[in-house]
Amino acid sequence: MRQNFGKKPLIYPQPVLIIGTYNADGTVNAMNAAWGAVGDDHQVFLCLSREHKTVQNILDRKAFTVQIATLDTLVASDYVGIATGNKDPEKFEKSGLHAEKSAFVDAPVLTDYPISIECTLVSYEEEHCHLFGDIQNTSVDESVLTDGKVDPAKLQAISFDIANANYLLVKEAVGKAFSDGKVLTKKV
Repeated sequence: MRQNFGKKPLIYPQPVLIIGTYNADGTVNAMNAAWGAVGDDHQVFLCLSREHKTVQNILDRKAFTVQIATLDTLVASDYVGIATGNKDPEKFEKSGLHAEKSAFVDAPVLTDYPISIECTLVSYEEEHCHLFGDIQNTSVDESVLTDGKVDPAKLQAISFDIANANYLLVKEAVGKAFSDGKVLTKKV
């Protein structure tokens, strides 16, 4: 038997994305954005309301970075989702996170996160809060690579459980995609 929940976006896993921008004064800003995804093979999509300091920063600088939150960054990632840059100009410093300037876009790479996707703004549609960014570069810390590829077991990405307001650990590969119709089971 199925239970109806109405209009609820219960999509799993929902990535926990940390968006990095520069404020007008050049200081670093970070926000937790649980509603984001791949836009196509060279774009990211975020759903961000106009009230966020991050959105203003993106519109001003035409650039941002997207970091993948991990188990190691859980506390800081949650903090930048609760605190607001509109009220606390020292939000980033209080988070304990670190940043360096991107070589590709006018936005910071948040170095505590092993994956950073560096983007330029494509469009922002205010009515539905849809923001698209064109990927200029993706950098990955070697600590999460195995044979030159991102290893989910090493990455330990977290996802957001929208139904229960929890974070979940993305841990294990359970099958190989694109395997000619065969599922190749491999535990990591």
